[in-house]
Amino acid sequence: MKRIAFFCIPAHGHTNPMLPVAAELVKRGDAVRFYSFDEFEEKIRSTGAEFVSCDEYLPPVTDEEMENLMNVNTTEMTIQDIRTTLKMNDFLDKEFAQFKPDAVYSDSVCFWGKLNAWKHKVPLVCSTSTFAFNQMSSKYMKMSSRELSGMIFGLPKISKELKTLEPYGYHVKSALSLVQNDSKTDTVVYTSRSFQPYAESFSDHYAFVGPSVFSTLSPDKSKDRPLVYIALGTVINDRPDFYHKCMDALGNTDIDVMISYGKHMDKKLLGKLPGNVQAYPYVNQLEVLSKADAFITHCGMNSVSESLYMATPLILYPQTSEQRAVARRVTEKEAGIMLNDDSAKGIKQAVTQVLNDSKYAAAAKSCCDDFRSCPGVKGAADFIENAPHTSGGTDLLAEVNKGNKWFYLCYWLIACALMALWGFFISWQFVWIIGIVAGVLSHPISGVFFKMRYDKLAKKRTVNGV
Repeated sequence: MKRIAFFCIPAHGHTNPMLPVAAELVKRGDAVRFYSFDEFEEKIRSTGAEFVSCDEYLPPVTDEEMENLMNVNTTEMTIQDIRTTLKMNDFLDKEFAQFKPDAVYSDSVCFWGKLNAWKHKVPLVCSTSTFAFNQMSSKYMKMSSRELSGMIFGLPKISKELKTLEPYGYHVKSALSLVQNDSKTDTVVYTSRSFQPYAESFSDHYAFVGPSVFSTLSPDKSKDRPLVYIALGTVINDRPDFYHKCMDALGNTDIDVMISYGKHMDKKLLGKLPGNVQAYPYVNQLEVLSKADAFITHCGMNSVSESLYMATPLILYPQTSEQRAVARRVTEKEAGIMLNDDSAKGIKQAVTQVLNDSKYAAAAKSCCDDFRSCPGVKGAADFIENAPHTSGGTDLLAEVNKGNKWFYLCYWLIACALMALWGFFISWQFVWIIGIVAGVLSHPISGVFFKMRYDKLAKKRTVNGV
């Protein structure tokens, strides 16, 4: 029997994939202690795991900070994670001493779980509720100008907060080292290897187990009329304006429509529903998706995974950089289309396109077969029980980066040589221009070199069957 400590942030999208894994470990006779929040107590206890409430350790937040959190502000989330870690320090010191876990299973952005695993030298396995992001796959994360500026201006605040961790035995180089996936940390990813962008760049420390769900349902699309399901997740879902446009587009048609509007919105804001539209604060999403023919979604990883697990093509309406990355991968697989025009007319056109072109349903079915062939919850449980793991393969990114060092050396030697030649034969007065041009071009040129070297090594690895 293993003793396993689970840690997660107070978010449904991060908690839900961990629940079937907890249930599987409990079923095997392992002792699972799940450190979470009162909102999730019932769900966690239903798995058989021991629930430990952490609500009292959440730091107080101002109205402005809460608004930033609800809008998925990266800076605010990072700062609150750091403060929560500090508030939980004494409590978790006692818990680790008493429970003596054999492994820690922590959500990838749950700082207090990861940091305490390192501090107490307990094998850590990360639960990654979206794609695994490293130097290559992070290219999918195209931030909006607002997100980018928020991150840049938030760095000094984050750096200041990180320094408060040091006296308590938490040694952190940067916030990025806490969030980004590295090649040495055991990690469970709830998608397939073929759906993960740049999967070949991840080491054997990664287990791509497919969607983590309780459902034993299979897709069943047999019915008289097509069904369109609409949901925007559990965070940024207070969007009566968008739901009204969906009803204007699809109401009183020969399509059945189901809307899940979440707990933060009053149903009265929807007004009188058309006869073919139903709306609920919560539905059994997997059950609905097993029957649905199209899903209008915010592109949270769980929602997209559940949709494809049930062979349902998607109309993609992402709100954050992470969701845009997921949406991009879906379009690459041709299992859905972007909702670039969120007017009633645009929504109707998108739904009509997905329902009438069978290639989207076929691609979703292909993803469904791929997901269902993964090791699933049992594979995740095996991986956790056998942590820590060793990697027998080579680190592809480390090899590429090693070549990049030589590239930069050669690049600047050539740049210096050009400056010297310019100075000797033309004029030293304007030699600084070459230096500036070389500096500006170094990043895009090195990016091209990096990608070329990466593709070459990745192809070589594939040919060799690695």
